[in-house]
Amino acid sequence: MNLTISTAPHIRCKDSVKMIMRDVLIALLPTTAAGIYLFGLNSALIVAVSVASAVLAEFVWQKLAKRPVRVKDLSAAVTGLIFALNLPPTAPWWMAMIGSAFAIIVVKQLFGGIGDNFLNPALAARALLLASWPARMTQFVLPTYFSGADAVSSATVLSESGLQARYLDMFLGRIPGTIGEVCKVAILIGFAYLLIRRVISWQVPVIILAVVALLSWIFGSDPLTAILSGGVMFGAVFMATDYTTSPMTAKGQIIFAVGIGVIIVLIRKFGSYPEGVTYAILFMNIVTPLIDKYVAPRLYGEVKKHA
Repeated sequence: MNLTISTAPHIRCKDSVKMIMRDVLIALLPTTAAGIYLFGLNSALIVAVSVASAVLAEFVWQKLAKRPVRVKDLSAAVTGLIFALNLPPTAPWWMAMIGSAFAIIVVKQLFGGIGDNFLNPALAARALLLASWPARMTQFVLPTYFSGADAVSSATVLSESGLQARYLDMFLGRIPGTIGEVCKVAILIGFAYLLIRRVISWQVPVIILAVVALLSWIFGSDPLTAILSGGVMFGAVFMATDYTTSPMTAKGQIIFAVGIGVIIVLIRKFGSYPEGVTYAILFMNIVTPLIDKYVAPRLYGEVKKHA
């Protein structure tokens, strides 16, 4: 019998890391295409620069560190694409380059590479850019065909100045936001593909959205607007489901998802920042080792403790 020894994440199936990452890339194609269609060619440039920078950063780092080059597993491409989709369509190309390099080298490779990072690399990079260039990272525009102009600065639905948008506009992406978060129908197509391919389970995304909707209703906000605006749906489907930075057990994943939903609503309701998805997921990433420690399955062959 042959045994394969490797670091986490471990998945009981025949799929390789490359196959899983390929499926994630395919699932991201609808929202990527929608973002480019809605916001124009600068979005395509951001996506291209971000993915290329992530792959190059991983290749160069692994070469310099004399480690096996693993760019063919597509994990760097996934990180670069998810990070790009978290950027506003007006972001300059150099921000995409800096963020992708930070995500790969600092958040991923310095902690041992895929399976060893404790934070979602794309979200950690977005948090860095939000702290470094807050004005650029919160400069959103209406889709060009919808606004009738090349670039119109606009508040988001979640801003205090509150852009008024119909449910259909939010569902189809005719609102300001980051490249990947606005078109909910595209996100749902990707979600369905990941479920069909059994890359992720439905529990974490659905619980996050349910908690956000319920608490928003309790606090007097429209629950449907709460889940159709901002990045909660994109984050729930493509980032909260990351194998490495989420709990291993089903019970732990429920706690993880509930925590994300609660923090999102608390930040939206009481914080000065209108969107809380980034920080909610990163905070629960940090809590994940504690969840895994205290919500661990019983070990086979474990000896019962007697008083």
